[in-house]
Amino acid sequence: MTAVTEMRSRKGAERRWASLTVLCVTLLLISLDNTILNVALPSVLRSLSATSSQLQWIVDAYAITFAGLLLSFGALGDRIGRKWVFMAGLVVFGGGSALAAWSATPDRLTAARAVMGVGAAALMPCTLSILTNVFTADEERARAIGIWSGTAGLGVAIGPILGGFLLVHYWWGAVFLINVPIAIAGLIASAFLVPNSKSPNPRRADPIGAVLSMLGLGMLLWGIIEAPDRGWSSPLILAGLSISAVMIGLFVAWERHTDHPLLPMRFFADRRYSAAIASLALVLFALLGLFFLVTQYLQFSLGFSPLKTGLGLAPIALILLVAAPSSVLLARRYGSKPVVAGGLALIAVGLGLLSGTTVHSTYRDCLPWLAVIGAGVGLTLAPSTESVMGSLPRSDAGVGSATSDTSMQIGGALGVGVLGTVLNLRYQTFLASLLAHQPIPAGIEKIILGSLGGALAVAHRFPGGSGDALAAAARRGFISGMDLGFIVAAAVVGLAGMIVLIALPNRPTTRD
Repeated sequence: MTAVTEMRSRKGAERRWASLTVLCVTLLLISLDNTILNVALPSVLRSLSATSSQLQWIVDAYAITFAGLLLSFGALGDRIGRKWVFMAGLVVFGGGSALAAWSATPDRLTAARAVMGVGAAALMPCTLSILTNVFTADEERARAIGIWSGTAGLGVAIGPILGGFLLVHYWWGAVFLINVPIAIAGLIASAFLVPNSKSPNPRRADPIGAVLSMLGLGMLLWGIIEAPDRGWSSPLILAGLSISAVMIGLFVAWERHTDHPLLPMRFFADRRYSAAIASLALVLFALLGLFFLVTQYLQFSLGFSPLKTGLGLAPIALILLVAAPSSVLLARRYGSKPVVAGGLALIAVGLGLLSGTTVHSTYRDCLPWLAVIGAGVGLTLAPSTESVMGSLPRSDAGVGSATSDTSMQIGGALGVGVLGTVLNLRYQTFLASLLAHQPIPAGIEKIILGSLGGALAVAHRFPGGSGDALAAAARRGFISGMDLGFIVAAAVVGLAGMIVLIALPNRPTTRD
């Protein structure tokens, strides 16, 4: 009997880790898509004759549908079965990717990206909720979440590398088409390897909560994404953010009122849950804001190609991949609080040191601080995610995972939106004073003030030393704005560290 029991235990363990492999490959697919498109946008612009506004919507359509539907699909998985929602998400994501690859117009590509966002919203919370229900022992679950977190960070970081490689060898549609065979393989593998699970006592559907959450989160994300271009004081942005605030307020009021809430508000009374949610949001604020600033710096200031830019970000991915699983061992020995707070401190220090970048700095000067940030993110993600999932009953794993994912999406969008605005304001202020007394047509001045890329394009057409002077001034203005953005990000991460030190319990309490 002992031998039979051991054999069954070994087979069960093999099946669990095989399931984790399927979940992580799928997660890598979603994480890649957050950044792989960025390097392809210039090619899309040329091939489809897209405007800047259309490019913005190609990016935004995915993010808005993704974040807006996470809670609804997370709850749906808890109710009808997480495996079925996961497999449906693979079908939708793969189909949307195929449509995107062969889109002939910007509008069709935007619609396809929205479909991909729907699929991603079904997939993302299911990966973590299935994992939580497959790995029921605390120690094994923590290890699995460490691998899951490392995979999520790895996907975000290697997206530009893969995108650059595909653009060198194929056309822009390849950045979408690559998703299709992976989605098909994932669908087949999940049918055999991924077990189904759902809440034993599922709550009734909450359509009012679902609609309010979709509208509130969708409008919030739209406002954050559009604000850097339109201005935070734009009437349209203010209206969108106001509508979002009203919808989210109504959502909270309804969830507190109804007896079958989409997101039980009692979750937030647990300091372990709420502090970890805040930590995840603010880490993604710093990480995606960092990518937004550094990718421009590497390409426009240092002259890197898209592929070389992606490779320049690779150290963050590699160190994160090592640090995330290691953080689980550290948290088990010392507790979550010192590990998460230590990771946040590393991120803040790295950002602070990066803020000393000058026009004379090289990639080698920045590399050590990028590595420090990668280590900090790796130390923070897994223990924070484990704190979220470990504080909830497994019956609510889907909605808990969706809340975690939503916080990261909003945090990442805020990072790009806020740091992008900080960069633009400092850059424009710096150059406006230099251009004030120059005989430059208003249209050309607008291009110069619009972005460093625009200024360098204009400088290339200016004769003699005037073009070189404009390019040098634009680079100085950009780096000044980038450094200020790093300081803001460091302050935000420092705030996250204070929240963790005050509110995050060091050891988990017994889960329901």
